Amino acid sequence: MLPAVLVVAAGLAAVSTAAASALPVVPPSLHSLYARQDVQSPINASLPNVTIFATGGTIASLSDTNTETVVETVGLGVQELVAAVPEILNYSNIQGYQVSNVPSSTLNQTVLLKLAPLINEELAKDNVTGVVVTHGSDTLEETSFFLSLVVNSTKPVVVVGAMRPSTALSADGPLNLVQAVSLASSPSAVGRGVMITLNDRIGNAFYTSKYNANALDTFHSTEAGQLGFFINQLPYFYYEPATPIGRRTFDISGTDVLPQIDIIVSHQDMDAKLFNSTVQNGARGVVVAGTGAGGVTRPGIAVAKAVYEATGVPIVASHRTPDGFVPLDPDNAFFIPSGFLNPWKARILLQLAVNAGYGHDQIVDLFGLGQPKS
Repeated sequence: MLPAVLVVAAGLAAVSTAAASALPVVPPSLHSLYARQDVQSPINASLPNVTIFATGGTIASLSDTNTETVVETVGLGVQELVAAVPEILNYSNIQGYQVSNVPSSTLNQTVLLKLAPLINEELAKDNVTGVVVTHGSDTLEETSFFLSLVVNSTKPVVVVGAMRPSTALSADGPLNLVQAVSLASSPSAVGRGVMITLNDRIGNAFYTSKYNANALDTFHSTEAGQLGFFINQLPYFYYEPATPIGRRTFDISGTDVLPQIDIIVSHQDMDAKLFNSTVQNGARGVVVAGTGAGGVTRPGIAVAKAVYEATGVPIVASHRTPDGFVPLDPDNAFFIPSGFLNPWKARILLQLAVNAGYGHDQIVDLFGLGQPKS
């Protein structure tokens, strides 16, 4: 049972910004979940119900001045986020839970392994229309991809963040949050899996990535395409719902710790011994962010092959470029090609496969889904 930390009824006066400013700032929690009791109000039965899980990030951050957009401190809780945009209550009743309150660079599997079951539990409720997760932008695509593989529901899950802190001139977080709730409330969002929305765009978590460290227009799915766009804060879609090729749902119930999977970046003069050291330090799988279509230096290939033959640890070859495709290399068939998945997403898929007890051949088949058969 979730501890209720925020229930807000429809109506623009339900929560005041002045009341929110009087609330204490919640200190960051780096490795554990915490709940916070904020506000409970009656529910408007004429509106859908959306649950917000807040994790922190720039969307919940503060800077010293309104012109500072890069250096910030996370501090706002879910109640303050909703209070800043009372218009959100025109779209849905909101129930909110503070899951963590940290920059996304510090989020870890401790939080994710709690967050995913909470989302599944919430979506299983008949009266819940959808879920929104507020998140820092830096690792937003990783959490979103993870959720796309472990959330088992056709109801919409929307992951949203911001590129400017809440104190900045033209802060983007408030409108992003309104759009996320609008999307999670929309019947047309059903069956579209986990989605990412920032800057008016709607993307599928399977293919959407962050392309710029600073720009507002940073999340794109350049090859697969965007799912839709917001007009007057309502979602308009380009296509009917579709499932990404290769998507599978993993059961992580009862999982306390996910296996360690490390990423090694291939580059000129790379240290081939990294393949040895990462496995010796407990990695149960390795992903290579390869040059080109999964390229690795000759010394790197030799050491990687020796490590695989000695340990059986799966090694996935991905690409360090933002987009691209890694096919099977017949001369180095021990490398498992990642296909379209970038290293960060390939790591998550490999992590879940190893956790599920997949053998080498099963992992090859998993990553090969959608690839042409020779």
